[in-house]
Amino acid sequence: MTIDLNRRDLMMGLAALGLASQTRLALAQESGLAFDAPKPFSFDQMVEQARQLAAQPYVPEVPRAADTLERIDFDQHWRIKFKPENTLQLNDGKAPIRFFHLGRYFKLPVGIHVVENGQARTLRYDPKLFSIPDDSPAKELPSDIGFAGFRVLEPNSDADWLAFLGAAYFRTSGEDNQFGMSARALAIDVATPTPEEFPRFTDFYLEPSVDGRLVITCALNSPRVAGVLRMDVKKGGPIVMDIQARYFAREDIGRFGIAALTSMYWYSETDKLRRVDWRPEVHDSDGLALWTGTGERIWRPLNNPNNVMTSTFTSDAPKGFGLLQRDRSFENYEDDGVFYERRASVWVEPKGDWGPGAVQLVEIPTDDEIHDNIAAYWLSAKPVKKGDAVSVDYVLHWANGEPYPGDVGKVVSTRLGRGGVAGQARPAGVTKVVVDFDGGLVAGLDRFEKGVKPVVSASRGTLSNIDAYSVKVGTAWRVTFDVAAEGAEPVELRLFLREGDKILTETWAYQFLPVPARS
Repeated sequence: MTIDLNRRDLMMGLAALGLASQTRLALAQESGLAFDAPKPFSFDQMVEQARQLAAQPYVPEVPRAADTLERIDFDQHWRIKFKPENTLQLNDGKAPIRFFHLGRYFKLPVGIHVVENGQARTLRYDPKLFSIPDDSPAKELPSDIGFAGFRVLEPNSDADWLAFLGAAYFRTSGEDNQFGMSARALAIDVATPTPEEFPRFTDFYLEPSVDGRLVITCALNSPRVAGVLRMDVKKGGPIVMDIQARYFAREDIGRFGIAALTSMYWYSETDKLRRVDWRPEVHDSDGLALWTGTGERIWRPLNNPNNVMTSTFTSDAPKGFGLLQRDRSFENYEDDGVFYERRASVWVEPKGDWGPGAVQLVEIPTDDEIHDNIAAYWLSAKPVKKGDAVSVDYVLHWANGEPYPGDVGKVVSTRLGRGGVAGQARPAGVTKVVVDFDGGLVAGLDRFEKGVKPVVSASRGTLSNIDAYSVKVGTAWRVTFDVAAEGAEPVELRLFLREGDKILTETWAYQFLPVPARS
């Protein structure tokens, strides 16, 4: 599931490239851009093409000039720059677009098509669109080798805010202009005994948006599925993608993850044993948030486990889920190079009734920040079988927080430490858990409110020393308790605060990984 180290570095590096935008689509020929003759285009037409493609056997794609592309490593790729005078201006300059070159980590080209008035014109690749050093292996490539992907810039700016590069991944810089986690169309057979399958976007159709920046229609293909996604992208503070996705299965698919999110979590304040780096915390996201069909709000802090762990949260007709970066204080990261506190949270808002199913969270061990080791996606209760058509609509919100936060208090920190009581002998195999809630109904509580009660449960083991009280600084309320469990198997913990029949907080749902008792 994890993205290769070099791919992650490459995406981060390319996102930082600055290239000026000067031309307009209407002046494409003057800018050096050339197009094929126009052909009729519509989303319905693309859906039908995907249906027909899925009815045919999959034809494996073989890169052209693979040996030469292999020589275009990270450093070589970095030196190949798209010429600013060739920028494609879309939607009257609201969406300047530049293109990525092929290389070692992106060997299969994608088709780039520009849509105007129901007609699509294919953009022709030309090495003259790029500034290529004389000693670059790219000089040896065929003159029609193709593009690897594209990125969208702010008007009259060097800064990009949206990028499509590699498989079916895409990223935005969110509302704080800092690239971090990624989204992807599908996650197929993640963390299963069979190899994970990575569908890829084969073609992009770019057109102006009526009330946003641009519309991107993406053709998708892989050994067991073909499909098409239409994304209407808006930018103004949060970046919002209104997505229509249509998939057609060539074969049975065991785990068909829809609206997939990919992130990185190394360590946070939760477990001090993970703090092997000088920085206090290192993560793109610190938790999975869910809003279930029954209205329950759940917060699941992320883990960096010793083994691959898959957690399933069942919910009929979910109202939303996302991987969030709640901790937005610079002093909790102290990284002035990548600014983890600015990383966007990504929230999935289903449109219509998605029916029964579950949100799955996959956590993969990592020993560094260079690996994307977290995945989250929706898994329908209905298995995907050969010949099935899957239609799903949703909205992606790239923002600092949840778009629909509700009025309950939120988890603001989770901490673990030695169990027992200070000043007394600490019992072996006992861990103290400390959870802080703040905001919403919690922030409005009187500091000396007597009716606030913690509701704590564990899937196994023993709970003791349960307490809840107002933190003396600010408006947060803190719950503390000890947990003891034998063996190394995970313990599922749940906690929320209530006052009488009123639920005051979201549900804290944590997978506690017992630490072996010290001898």
